[in-house]
Amino acid sequence: MSPAQGLRRKAHFAGTKIKSLRKRNHLTLEDLSVRCVQIDAEAGPSVSYLSMIENGKRVPSERLLRIIADIFQKELSWFYDESLDDAIDPAPRESAVSGLPLEPAFLFSDSLLQLAIPELLAQTGTTGRQFAHLLIRAHQESNQNRFPDLERAAESVGKKHFPLQVEDVLDIATDVGLSIKWFDKSPIKDRRDTDFPLNTVVRSFFEAPKTVYLNSALKEHPERLKFDVANHIAHMVLHDGDGARAPQISGGRVAGRRDETESVNVDAKNILLAWRDFECSYFAAALLAPKTPFRQFLAKHAYAIDAGDKIKLTKALVMRRMPSVSPYPFWHYFDAYPPGNLRAVYRGNGIPLPWGNMSLVSDPCQHWAVFRMLNTRSTKPSSQISVLRAGDDKRLYCCQSIRSTDAAGNPHVLCAGVDLAPALRAQNIEPKETIEAIEKSCNSNGGSGPIPNEATSQLQSIGKILNIGWIAQGAKKDATIICPRSSGCPRDKHCLGKAMPRLKPQIDQIRESLLAEHN
Repeated sequence: MSPAQGLRRKAHFAGTKIKSLRKRNHLTLEDLSVRCVQIDAEAGPSVSYLSMIENGKRVPSERLLRIIADIFQKELSWFYDESLDDAIDPAPRESAVSGLPLEPAFLFSDSLLQLAIPELLAQTGTTGRQFAHLLIRAHQESNQNRFPDLERAAESVGKKHFPLQVEDVLDIATDVGLSIKWFDKSPIKDRRDTDFPLNTVVRSFFEAPKTVYLNSALKEHPERLKFDVANHIAHMVLHDGDGARAPQISGGRVAGRRDETESVNVDAKNILLAWRDFECSYFAAALLAPKTPFRQFLAKHAYAIDAGDKIKLTKALVMRRMPSVSPYPFWHYFDAYPPGNLRAVYRGNGIPLPWGNMSLVSDPCQHWAVFRMLNTRSTKPSSQISVLRAGDDKRLYCCQSIRSTDAAGNPHVLCAGVDLAPALRAQNIEPKETIEAIEKSCNSNGGSGPIPNEATSQLQSIGKILNIGWIAQGAKKDATIICPRSSGCPRDKHCLGKAMPRLKPQIDQIRESLLAEHN
């Protein structure tokens, strides 16, 4: 083999490995190009040049290979090794949301469901809007919170400009035909919720055919003002300002049981308004944080949840937008209010909920970061690595949470997190072994403990590959064992002091005793 042939052969193997690593970690060519440029602007490749390297048409320089090796946490020699073990087939994409087969199928026909669902909701005290939000959440999770049609609609008016200032958003509002008027209205106290009263404020509302009324208080908070105006721009673009919109409100009662003023029947209008809220909110986020430039912005700031402060974007928008733009699909997002109500939930990584936004549970696990931080006064982001036990299922998550206040002045905690198992598996690391090593350390220290060195190294490597800085931050701190409910605490040393006895149902005991007698 001639030297030139040998060089081409090495280029082919290196390109194949780079392409496999890129796809395995859910990066586009543009994503990888941007990551390289951020590390070394001079040596970073263009998208087209990177494509030629992956297809063996160009030989990457050692300088470039070192950059790529750093991104994917590989030894430089690995790219020159002609072995293709673990380098061809990308890690299989797994679904984060599990379903349940519905049998017998005829009971779940459209006609029977249309009759049964309203009755079910009426009997359980669930409003049509609550049910709609549950369906919308399932729709988000099954689509991994990615809706290209809404993205394109937002880009058609925003032209992917980023970041947008208040004046820019108001100009767009004028362009789509909106007229802005202002009103003064202070927050009011929601007195119906006597145990945990919450402030309520009307931020804005739409009056057909084209008038938006904005609370003057928004002038003091440009990040909130931009979002509300963008939200109403969405209504004009998507629905031609037909007026089928609910007022934009912060605070108020936590979505739980039906309010006494609401109808016992399912109200189709409420379901429509809930869907409109979702559509317009998603559009507004896509307008203010268009996918490609915002992904690059997050990469530059290692997905810091408070990075939006620099460009006047709310933390809630930044954290909700992360699952939509990140190359990594396994995210969750929570918005929690005292004493432990989840206002907003997204769990594209299938994280089991301690309770939902439809009801409260009396024995939540207080080791969840999003709930633990409700009782703190710090406003700094906090990272946590958690082993979640739900029965025999063990999961490994990293999250970053931050305490904030909403537009009505109510304290709440925002939390964004990722499932680490798929990222470990993509690097040919068996997640079960890592999880069990971390869990063992936690149990040895009463439920929270230092992460073993090998697991720490793995997590720091994953953090660099995903470019999520708070994974490495969490790996430096003690990990903790969490569970859906304290009464089912899986810690060796039960967090309530004494484990609840787990007795078999009496019927099962009778059955087993009878079988034993006859055998």
